[in-house]
Amino acid sequence: MSGTAKRDQEPGSHALTEPRALIYCPVIHSVVDLGALGKPVQSAARTALGAEAWRRRVHTVDQMWNEIERLIEGMDLNPERTRLYQDGLPICEHELDIVKEMTYKGSRNHRILLRLHTRGALLMGTESAPLLLQEYNLAKRLLDPGQGALDGDARDALQMHARVLLKARDRFIAERINSTLAPGDLGILFLGMLHDITPWLDPDIQVAYPLGTPVGSDTVAAQPEDEGPH
Repeated sequence: MSGTAKRDQEPGSHALTEPRALIYCPVIHSVVDLGALGKPVQSAARTALGAEAWRRRVHTVDQMWNEIERLIEGMDLNPERTRLYQDGLPICEHELDIVKEMTYKGSRNHRILLRLHTRGALLMGTESAPLLLQEYNLAKRLLDPGQGALDGDARDALQMHARVLLKARDRFIAERINSTLAPGDLGILFLGMLHDITPWLDPDIQVAYPLGTPVGSDTVAAQPEDEGPH
């Protein structure tokens, strides 16, 4: 399994001789990254924003990935001590196959992962497959035009469930990093803007935010445009 290797040993006690570091990259998902939900999200967003605002959003996402690519290329990484954590990538036996497929479909996010993996970085299964499936099914319900007939209370209940699932995913991702990021390792995390895993990270993990803090963080004052399912 790509997410488990001989380096996946217990990080040890908190009396670490080497620090654990995490580069946290909040991202806005492209339509390609959203997979089967991409087209429904695009349709809903274009209806809500208008065609011109949607084109500006697409340009913003492209510019963001340009910046991320420059950031990654400018890092002096030791690939053998670098672990890659990815929003939406389940712990399974097929992490690399998923990344290759998404790269083939045009995902710049996954292209970065594949490039770093080819250089020797370890690709980590990051998320709980059951939680991802729950969120996918919930997102389909919320994006279904037929759900427009739902009354306010029913829609509010679905949206509350979505927020609960987002927090559950955040906690799972943080615990995954806590348990697999070894002393001396560097983790690079690509995670949707509305996530925030920092409350559940072990305190000895040194977190850097070269692209800014996530929207979910209490330190962020303003909310950027919605990025759709996360």
